[in-house]
Amino acid sequence: MIQVLDSTLREGEQTPGVYFDPHIKLAIARALDKVGVQYIEAGHPAVSPDIRDAVRQLAAGGLNAKVGAHSRSLKKDVDAALDCGARFLGVFYCVSDERLNGVFRTNLAAAIDQITQVISYAKQRDPALIVRYTPEDTVRSQFANVVGAAAAAVESGADIISVADTTGYMVPGTDHNMYDYVARLKAELEDRGLRPQIAVHCHNDRGMALANALDAYRAGANIIDAAVLGLGERAGIVDLAQLLVVLHADFGEDRWNLKELMNVYQLVSEHAGVPVPVNFPVTGHNAFTHCAGVHTHAATINPTHYESLNPDLLGRSRKFSLDHMSGMASVRYALHEIEEPEELAPMVLEAVKSVGRRGKVVELPELRHIVEAVKHSGASIAGGRG
Repeated sequence: MIQVLDSTLREGEQTPGVYFDPHIKLAIARALDKVGVQYIEAGHPAVSPDIRDAVRQLAAGGLNAKVGAHSRSLKKDVDAALDCGARFLGVFYCVSDERLNGVFRTNLAAAIDQITQVISYAKQRDPALIVRYTPEDTVRSQFANVVGAAAAAVESGADIISVADTTGYMVPGTDHNMYDYVARLKAELEDRGLRPQIAVHCHNDRGMALANALDAYRAGANIIDAAVLGLGERAGIVDLAQLLVVLHADFGEDRWNLKELMNVYQLVSEHAGVPVPVNFPVTGHNAFTHCAGVHTHAATINPTHYESLNPDLLGRSRKFSLDHMSGMASVRYALHEIEEPEELAPMVLEAVKSVGRRGKVVELPELRHIVEAVKHSGASIAGGRG
């Protein structure tokens, strides 16, 4: 059974310029809880007192989701997280030769010793704590190093091993793809008698984050990280709404309240200062809006001609755009919406196209004004002929 970890409040705050006040973090967490995500990663308490207070507040917030905290492989970071009441701890330490030699000035054996000591310490402090170990930049690290560190972490008490595509390097169908990586890692650990849960954290640098996450899902991953609006470092990570909708619609994973997604997206967008792109799949303004005349005509008869997703999934409704691309079908549909007679459609369409050629979309309030103008024009002509 797949689970989803939302990292909007941790990874999302690594988006340049994004900061959530503690009370907003609590509001976002409650909105995510209504969606039904299984984990909420609340932040890295060792970074600042604000983050520490927010993690503590969320952990005490009575949420159904498990509230998690981020931690370096340092006991002081573990203490900071556990003192906040976190039920889930994400420990990370990169084990690539390049990072070990060039940044940490250490070797693999010493790194593994530090990782295992920290995980053992965390489990001693709280045996019920769920511990995830992430070899940062997993997929570009030497595979033997990853397996060695992951196996030692599990033997020390780690419940989850996270495969981090830290730079968005993986591409489906190539020799560096997430399906093969997850399957190979699971097999290597099982050969050692170890069966941790496998998580994936996919960045979107090549625009492949969602595709890689689904590759991991098909290979047997248990947890997928995501964020509202795909927020995160550089190009961000997997977009939460897109992930949940695809898992629901295409893989039969039906355990989230998708109708709550628009609420959390509006909340995060407002307080992150990041607009939802109009052409964003699932949550964008235009996601269920039909424009071209041929499209709108077919969609008014049977929406599935130009929709592969039903907007009802998200509590949304389909719309028909009125602009220079509009046809008679969309105008008639709009006139029906505002309870005006269809016989006005030819003259209304001409006016709509005129407005649309100036780069505008006619919304229903403006359409009412156009209708009134058309009626007035028609009445004036009739009066003149009399």
